[in-house]
Amino acid sequence: MSSILIKRGRVIDPLNNIDSVMDILVRDGKIAKAEENIADSADKVIDAEGMWVMPGLIDLHVHFREPGYENKETIATGSRAAAVGGFTTVCTMPNTNPVMDNAVLIEYTLSPKRNAVINVLPIGAITKGQLGEELADIGTMAAAGACAISEDGKSVDDPSLMKNAMRYAGMFKLPVFDHCEEIRLAKGSMNAGDRASILGLKGIGNDSEEVMVARDIILAGATGCQLHLCHMSTRGSVQLIKEGKEKGVNLTAETAPHYFTLCDEDITDYDANFKMNPPLRSKEDRDAIRQALKDNIIDVIATDHAPHHIDDKNCEFEKAANGITGLETSFALSYSELVDKGWLTPTELVEKMSCNPARILHSDKGSLGIGAAADITIADVNCEYAIDVNKMVSKAKNMPYNGRKVKGKVLYTICGGNIIVENGELTEKYR
Repeated sequence: MSSILIKRGRVIDPLNNIDSVMDILVRDGKIAKAEENIADSADKVIDAEGMWVMPGLIDLHVHFREPGYENKETIATGSRAAAVGGFTTVCTMPNTNPVMDNAVLIEYTLSPKRNAVINVLPIGAITKGQLGEELADIGTMAAAGACAISEDGKSVDDPSLMKNAMRYAGMFKLPVFDHCEEIRLAKGSMNAGDRASILGLKGIGNDSEEVMVARDIILAGATGCQLHLCHMSTRGSVQLIKEGKEKGVNLTAETAPHYFTLCDEDITDYDANFKMNPPLRSKEDRDAIRQALKDNIIDVIATDHAPHHIDDKNCEFEKAANGITGLETSFALSYSELVDKGWLTPTELVEKMSCNPARILHSDKGSLGIGAAADITIADVNCEYAIDVNKMVSKAKNMPYNGRKVKGKVLYTICGGNIIVENGELTEKYR
């Protein structure tokens, strides 16, 4: 489609200081005009009155499981789930099988044969095989198109090896996406607290995250690398991030919707859809995460979309796989919990779901400026609905939100000028 005219939407574009009702004209995959009352004709006209029109959402942290675990998710299915959630760019973590630790697998992910419908950017592993013994070839992965490096799913245990990884990442201008977990302190299945005691489950203390947060902020300060902390969940981590930023460390951080919408008290039985890593923390931690988003201590909302086959969750809580799906619910949960309840302004939410992720990636996305790629998300924030896992596009249905009422439905996702989602569903071309 060569031209699209979006009429009368509330355009929220923080990078260009725009929050007003206006029209947007898309031509040949680019933003051609953004002003009031555009009179140009177009192949497609979208009436966005009463809706938010935003730069396409960007998720820095997803697991698409391909290659190796295609029964859980593929790049094709994951990218479609992302589009339904309003995302036009996602970054895939490297804990695939084989591990994404070389240029060949980076190129594999980027190949058109993977049938992605949005921008899918691979993240390379820090160590070969994620074994924590020898650095992966960071330079060749960067040249092949890796957007970052990470050992997500685990931490690099050896601080000397992690420090060298940070140095190499800096040479190739790659951010380090850091999973912060001291595994020797994380021998449990949910947060340490009263609820763990009631359920008879071994608890994981906040220190398992905070020890590694502290270590890697120190290493980032020593090396000057760009450090991005993944899925932050505790009060102590928030304080450490605040102090690191005040000291001038090149540091950003993300959290996920489950860490500001849920807490360990929501685990009332042994439903493994509530099992994740890091675990759901206390009410006080949850509130600290909300405040950190408000205070810009935490810069980004990411999903940590972690799809699993039903067999991986339909078992004892202690043995179940960690993680939940999140791409199709992230915007609605974030709007409902943070904007509708007064924690964030609309502009602040768009910053954390589009502009800030683009900045971390050194990308020119996250903007609706003239000439920018036409990556656009349109959502009706007044639309209230109940989450239904059976209607999810993702292969996996493992999430704890089934039946939860939310506001904020993504109706259109436009990527590179192509309408991927219309009226909340994948268009026929992309099903």
